[in-house]
Amino acid sequence: MDLSILAFLGQDGLTTGAIYALVALALVLVFSVTRTILVFQGDFVTYSALTLAMLQTGLLPGTLWLLLGLSLLACALDSALALRHGHYRRLPGLALRYLGLPVVLWLLLGSLDLRALPGLLQIVVTLALVTPLGPLLYRLVYQRVAQTSVLSLLIISVAVHIALVGISLSLFGAEGVRTHSLADATFMLGDLPVSLQSLLVIACALALIGLLYAFFGHSLYGKALRATALNRDGAQLVGIPTQLAGRSAFALAAFIGAVSGVLIGPLTTLYYDSGFLISLKGFVAAIFGGLASYPIAAASAFFVGVLESFANFGASAFKEVIVFTLVIPVLLWLSLKHPHLEDH
Repeated sequence: MDLSILAFLGQDGLTTGAIYALVALALVLVFSVTRTILVFQGDFVTYSALTLAMLQTGLLPGTLWLLLGLSLLACALDSALALRHGHYRRLPGLALRYLGLPVVLWLLLGSLDLRALPGLLQIVVTLALVTPLGPLLYRLVYQRVAQTSVLSLLIISVAVHIALVGISLSLFGAEGVRTHSLADATFMLGDLPVSLQSLLVIACALALIGLLYAFFGHSLYGKALRATALNRDGAQLVGIPTQLAGRSAFALAAFIGAVSGVLIGPLTTLYYDSGFLISLKGFVAAIFGGLASYPIAAASAFFVGVLESFANFGASAFKEVIVFTLVIPVLLWLSLKHPHLEDH
């Protein structure tokens, strides 16, 4: 293996690792706030890439119908609760809150030439379609069972993932897609060709990591989420609405997944069921940080990406085995470090 191949594999691994870093951060975020292992985080990634691909071909994305359906269900659920308690004045606000964005997107997308939309606007529409799926899923699936055990929440997450994969097959079909490149330029760094697309992916990932660090470390809302993560009951006692914290965590996770889908779409062919492997790679990185440390999870994700790249070159048939085997020593070390850890 010469230096040029080594550098190329390193570049490819860092680019892939940037996506895994975003997935790992979303997993740590949601687990910290809600104790939920977000098995379907990768599905946000694939939904985003497939949605953008449909917009680029001029087709109305099926994500719109999923968003409308979930919004109607959530609106009906909260409206029924409001009627039961006699809060009739809340009904218009609930309708606007849940149905405002989906209806506006439906009217706009139905009247525009989607293929002629500028690329940046197509990306904004993709983010607007995918991001609300997070808080809607939390409201419909997780809010009523927020206090149950971690194992039960994991089983629920697996069920939601299976449902999302089936819905994805119905909405997008079985064909794999790639989205248009965000940047086609390539420049030389010595003898190594460097893709501007790869640099853009890494830069966006690092920017999002920096924004999350600033959000949780220096904003009042971020500190409220951290308080909920540290002590849910204590946060409730001081007036922090933990249900809002859960919805916010899922919204951030869906947004991170949507951005990841936009970034990874031009780099690899994605199918309706590609999200599970993406989630697993991010989960491996998140495990390195004990599902608690953002910096360790992000750094581990880049390591996983580089390791996968080199494994794909040297032993492609075993690349998944090599990556997932990393979890075993880490879990053993964590079990020895926290031998009396129990689920409450």
